Amino acid sequence: MSLAAERHPIVTDRAPRPLAGAPYSQAIASRGLVFCSGQVPLDPTSQQLVAGGIAEQTEQVLENLKGVLEAAGSTLGDVVKTTVFMTDLDDFAAMNEVYARYFTSEPPARSTFQVSKLPAGAIVEIECIAVGE
Repeated sequence: MSLAAERHPIVTDRAPRPLAGAPYSQAIASRGLVFCSGQVPLDPTSQQLVAGGIAEQTEQVLENLKGVLEAAGSTLGDVVKTTVFMTDLDDFAAMNEVYARYFTSEPPARSTFQVSKLPAGAIVEIECIAVGE
């Protein structure tokens, strides 16, 4: 069996579609792992940025990731690594407070970076790798 045959794109309406038809998948499942593309805080129905600050945006990002993972047969509890991108690390404590509500027990490994700009005017983006089916 070829490696390509072991690679499956994940598509769900519980997370935003790729922005402006960009060439990426919401996630790829391969060899028991789920690789989720970075999610920004867009409402999956309207494709619009959610109102509010870092807390509201972080919550929407994690809900989007939850939807992608569930479409792949996984959960946030199966996440082994996240990468958080923020436009202002002064918002770290507020982001972390929301993040901690989603990863309550044995949280995944994580890296956090400050970046100058994120897609759609977002102030936070999170990507993850999870164990899948």
